[in-house]
Amino acid sequence: MNEPLSKRLAAEALGSAFLLATVVGSSIMGAELAQGSAALALFVTSTSTAAMLAVLIWLFGPVSGGHLNPVVSLAFAATGQLKWRDVAPYCLAQLAGFLIGVWAAHAMFELPILELATVARTGSGHWLAEAIATFGLILVILGCFARTPAVVPAMVGLYIGAAYWFTASTAFANPAMTIIRAFTATPAGILPQHVAGFVVAEVIGAAVAIAAARYFWPKPSPAAAPEAQPRRIPA
Repeated sequence: MNEPLSKRLAAEALGSAFLLATVVGSSIMGAELAQGSAALALFVTSTSTAAMLAVLIWLFGPVSGGHLNPVVSLAFAATGQLKWRDVAPYCLAQLAGFLIGVWAAHAMFELPILELATVARTGSGHWLAEAIATFGLILVILGCFARTPAVVPAMVGLYIGAAYWFTASTAFANPAMTIIRAFTATPAGILPQHVAGFVVAEVIGAAVAIAAARYFWPKPSPAAAPEAQPRRIPA
């Protein structure tokens, strides 16, 4: 990524805003359309989020990397794809974007702009689910990036779409998004007092995934590179 930091941060903020507006907005729409069917409501939110993720990563990937997630930024810093000094600005841009996204969703559905979540999400099962969801997300990203970077947007979208259904927590897998989801009383929210448990689990899952990625897809060492063929001296 050769773009100026200011442009990369703008991309991260805008992408994050669209992502959380999609999560919150689709949770509101899903609840309205489902008429009490939890499965239908989850289907609406999961498919919308998965599709938007793929679009946003494809769109902003060439600009900022399309991280939209602090643990993704940490993973790329740990693997040398992002400078460590850029991690904090990325995280702040993501937080700001997510907050704007929540406010935009509230405004679209004529809800109070400022509110706190009312949905309880806590317990060992939820924490384990978040660790597993985040572990899988980072492993998918780093594995695809090591082998076929062009498929990352589609694979991330597919993974999150599936993780909505197989995890007890509906796969937040994003510390910044988890924090900001405490500021919405929609079905996408999480009680502020339950945020810390999710964030800790997500960071642990990401750290284990980074270690696993280094094991499965190690960088070739300079010593392992084939030596240059000696130049032939004309007879």
